[in-house]
Amino acid sequence: MLRRSRLSLLTRSFLVGGLGPLALLIALALHGAAHAQAFLSSAVTAAGAVVQTGQARTELVAHAPQGIAPGQTFWAGLRITHAKDWHTYWKNPGDSGLPTELRWTLPPGIQAGDIAWPAPKKFAIGASDPLINYGYEDTVLLPVPLTVSKDFQVAPGQNDLTLQLQASWLICRSECIPEEGRYTLRIPLRGATSLDAQAFEAARRAHPRDVAAGESHIQIEGDHLKLTVADLPQRLRGQKLDAFPETVDVLNPSAPWTQAWQGPLWTATLPLSAQRSASPVVLPVVLTLAQGSGSGSAHRNASEGWRVELPVRGAWPAAAAPVTLSPALQEALDAKAASTRSAANVTSLTFGAALALALLGGLILNLMPCVLPILAIKVLGFAQHAQDRRTLRLSGLAYTVGVLLSFLALGLALLGLRSAGESLGWGFQLQSPVMVAALAALFTVIALNLAGLFEFGQMAPGRLATLQARHPMLDAALTGVLAVIVASPCTAPFMGAALGLAATQPAAQALAIFGALGLGLALPYLAATFIPAVARLLPRPGAWMLTLRRVLAFPMLLTVVWLVWVLGHQSGVDGAATLLVLLVLLAALVWVLTLQGRARIMLCVVLLAVGGWFGATFGPSMFSDAASVAESQTRDDAGWQTWSPAREQALLAQGRAVFVDYTAAWCVTCQVNKRTTLNDAQVLKAFAARDVVLLRADWTRRDPAIGAALAALGRSGVPVYVLHRPARPEPRAPLVLSELLSPGEVQRALDTL
Repeated sequence: MLRRSRLSLLTRSFLVGGLGPLALLIALALHGAAHAQAFLSSAVTAAGAVVQTGQARTELVAHAPQGIAPGQTFWAGLRITHAKDWHTYWKNPGDSGLPTELRWTLPPGIQAGDIAWPAPKKFAIGASDPLINYGYEDTVLLPVPLTVSKDFQVAPGQNDLTLQLQASWLICRSECIPEEGRYTLRIPLRGATSLDAQAFEAARRAHPRDVAAGESHIQIEGDHLKLTVADLPQRLRGQKLDAFPETVDVLNPSAPWTQAWQGPLWTATLPLSAQRSASPVVLPVVLTLAQGSGSGSAHRNASEGWRVELPVRGAWPAAAAPVTLSPALQEALDAKAASTRSAANVTSLTFGAALALALLGGLILNLMPCVLPILAIKVLGFAQHAQDRRTLRLSGLAYTVGVLLSFLALGLALLGLRSAGESLGWGFQLQSPVMVAALAALFTVIALNLAGLFEFGQMAPGRLATLQARHPMLDAALTGVLAVIVASPCTAPFMGAALGLAATQPAAQALAIFGALGLGLALPYLAATFIPAVARLLPRPGAWMLTLRRVLAFPMLLTVVWLVWVLGHQSGVDGAATLLVLLVLLAALVWVLTLQGRARIMLCVVLLAVGGWFGATFGPSMFSDAASVAESQTRDDAGWQTWSPAREQALLAQGRAVFVDYTAAWCVTCQVNKRTTLNDAQVLKAFAARDVVLLRADWTRRDPAIGAALAALGRSGVPVYVLHRPARPEPRAPLVLSELLSPGEVQRALDTL
């Protein structure tokens, strides 16, 4: 039998392996904490609910200075901050475009009104014979009044109100991109919500003021309308105005028109649209100071406007059929609709089904290769306590707590960073070369400890060295933290759909899905500690444990090899070589710290000096961008091309079938699928026979375009495999394959072409 002091060395290694990952998880959570409070706090934070694209930052905000009370009205709205030269559209977009749409999901007793549209401005698209569109640039808030019914009731213990919004908009420069976002915002029922009071006040001032019709009217004169408007503010007299009809497809926005002042009356003659499809009895028109005229020239978005409902006199000429969208815009909208349909399988999941899938995915995660080294260590720890049932059960519970808290910390960090507009998914922490290098150093130290090069008590203060003996359950919990760190790059079957849904849910439901995933990972060991038959199968502690401990150092070193390989994909071969040298210096430093006397101090100083010089000189190579290297590797890999949204859309527009492999070097499942299926000669032959273009989207380093594409597919991590099929005769939704791929599944997917 081993003496107690010999056996405690094994569990001390757990403590060394746990403290580092715990610190990493805490750092991740704190990095997004300011934004994560938008999910977890009952008060509104400045971030609100945010969706970030390359063209705009959109945010759901609210204004309830008196709180939420029956019979009152408060405000919520979508704030759009456009990138330079991009614009979105007013309720009547003009010659082309689409208005922004807001679809609310509100608690019973809350009713949303219409958008209180701010006064728009005109955009000229094209140099000669330009199109004229109506809309907004820079920053605009689209406010909506929310009315609380008089019989509105609050559930016992309810302190806040949850607003959910599904928004869609078309954003254009010289090209147009349909975009959409889902938002969740919680505001307190009691107390003021007024962080965005200035924005709502500016939107109120920008909303056109109603002008009584009085003598104002419209006279139909052939193919023109003559507007006569009275009772406008006196300060507008003599100023040039812009006119925006609220009813679409009545006037021709890009045709020339005239205007004049006749004393207090403003008159204008505007041409009818050749494609006019409406013949209103009353035509609401918004008037603003023309751009470049008066005080309005200082503002890129119109700062004030006047709205008048003009009765129409005379008979309308015959109307034409409604105008259709341009082919390019229609194609973009069809592609967006196809992406939305492809995500239907995920978004249609019930919350209960998502929890079940997460639990099952966590169970299967125990079988993934990236988790096996840590699980072997855990089994060894169980064997140590096999004859002590109480300690065994407490150890299993502590391990489960460590796993659950770690998954919740990762979920909190992911949700918080996403709320800040980051495009992230499962395994996001390994997209950072800094994190990869830190994990490689951590696992190197763990491997050296398991191999017996040093013991924790040799270098730690006595009080810390005996921490495991005083708190063995903390040691078991930290082992759970380490298991999650190693498991996070893997995506097991059934996990993809559950994590994709979690990314779109409010915080409570999303974190529940992450918790179910953690419970699935810990469940086999939790069950083993409470089932006597399993405990009896564990061998008695003995000398074999010390031997097995040293054997486990080698899987840890293989994990280090894998992490260095991941860094090589991120930063190139020079970065990987630099990391290897630093790991050797780290191993030498650990060994030197076990020595005694002056040699220890002198060698430490030398190694620290050499390591500092080497890190300062060559360290930046570990964090350089190796995108060109990765692209050349992808291009030369059995006919695969580098994925981009433009390349995918161009191929689909040509009627080509496209297979996209969303992958990452840190995703172990991705590498297994690549070797067993995607590089299989018969699979590649089948792709070639059906003229399928192969695209590889490498997410090893963070890429917002890939993150957005995965979100459109209802996924939050890799691997994801998608077959885009030509439209014959109608558009077909992309076919999303399973996470664990097989040649047979690929062949069956190709048979649908």
